[in-house]
Amino acid sequence: MTMDQKSPEISSVVKAAIEHHGSTRDALIPILSEVNQAFGYIPPEAFGEIKKAVNSPANDVFVSEGQLFSVASFYHMLSTKPLGRHVIRFCESAPCHVVGGREVIQAIINTLDLQPGDTTPDKKWSLITTSCIGACSVGPVILIDDDIYGNLHADQIPEILAKYN
Repeated sequence: MTMDQKSPEISSVVKAAIEHHGSTRDALIPILSEVNQAFGYIPPEAFGEIKKAVNSPANDVFVSEGQLFSVASFYHMLSTKPLGRHVIRFCESAPCHVVGGREVIQAIINTLDLQPGDTTPDKKWSLITTSCIGACSVGPVILIDDDIYGNLHADQIPEILAKYN
């Protein structure tokens, strides 16, 4: 599909998100978030649709597709590429690192044969590193989909991952 041949589904999701949140610069992250939630990532075609709505004559805003992509790629909870069915977000902040984070991520890498930023060939898992999950008091921490796991040890990883089979 080319950029000129937009999926009706993408257009309808973007339109609904814009109707729900408005078409101002302040609405960009909520719009991107809603599109991300609908598809599991933000399809490239969505950026043009969002740009067109936000840059309407009624708004005193100019946003390029490149700026939208930059915003979408900056926030770790948004994705600009399709992710696996289960997304592991690994906290690589200093508090998690000093209490064993390196061993935990290495266990994930070894168990799934998966590097940070990648998705397994079967599309089951994606591994994303993030600067903070917000649970520093129970580090090291991972977030799998909406489930948070803290006070982790590398030997717990295979058992945790097995819950998602």
